[in-house]
Amino acid sequence: MLKVELLESFIAVAESGNMSKAAEKVCRTQSALSLQIKKLEESVGQVLLERDNRGVTLTESGEKLLNYAYKMVQLNMQALDDLKEETKQVIRLGVPTDYVKWYLESGLIEFIREFTNLQLVIDTDVSGNLFKRLGNGEFDAIIATHWHPQAHGELLFERRFVWAAAKNGNAHQRGTIPMALYPENCPIRAQVFANHNISMRPINVLLSTPSPQALCMAVEDDLCIAPVAEFRISDKMQVLDAEEHKLPKLPMFNESFYVNPSAETEALEQLRGLLKANLNKMVIQP
Repeated sequence: MLKVELLESFIAVAESGNMSKAAEKVCRTQSALSLQIKKLEESVGQVLLERDNRGVTLTESGEKLLNYAYKMVQLNMQALDDLKEETKQVIRLGVPTDYVKWYLESGLIEFIREFTNLQLVIDTDVSGNLFKRLGNGEFDAIIATHWHPQAHGELLFERRFVWAAAKNGNAHQRGTIPMALYPENCPIRAQVFANHNISMRPINVLLSTPSPQALCMAVEDDLCIAPVAEFRISDKMQVLDAEEHKLPKLPMFNESFYVNPSAETEALEQLRGLLKANLNKMVIQP
């Protein structure tokens, strides 16, 4: 019987052409690696390698075995992956549309895939819709934005939004304020209209988008002003004082983790722990 461990070491030697480099690749001493190759040669009853001062080369038998070795190692990995999939616990997670880019780039998904038995099924939406869909049972958990701490929410971090305009632009000086906002049911948009009063200039929403990148581009091009997360302020923007420019006040917003009570499981507890352990990655800095 050919052991996968021996085949993996044999592949490393074949690819490196050098026992020393192959030993480093498989994290073994050179003597331990040589012993593994000897055991493999004894198992097949053939000499697999030829050694000289320049390194090692495969014999004809070695070339033949290498093809089988690749296939056997690949099948072994596939079998393990398939069996792992059967034991994975699925979590339906909702995240804000403007938040998913961090989530995908943070490395957390890769960590969960490699080192836990969790499988995340992710859907994005504006936070107002996420709350409704959680209540309807569409999600097991959500990460959502709000201006007040909500019942059953576990605070992850706070995020400040500011009014942004183009640097040296004039959109913010117009009689009717041109604005770019997130879509309906977004808490940030809701607070803009909730805190707007009759003494302020009227609002004209020129762009409604879930994309923070599109929103920032509209500001930088002086098409409009917008409530922008502080960390997204670029050198092409200026921050407007809400009181000075008679703009709606923007409260501090919080990002919190919410769980569907009927879906509370050990898997969700594990996810909660991973999120809290990665808070330093979640709080995006300029």
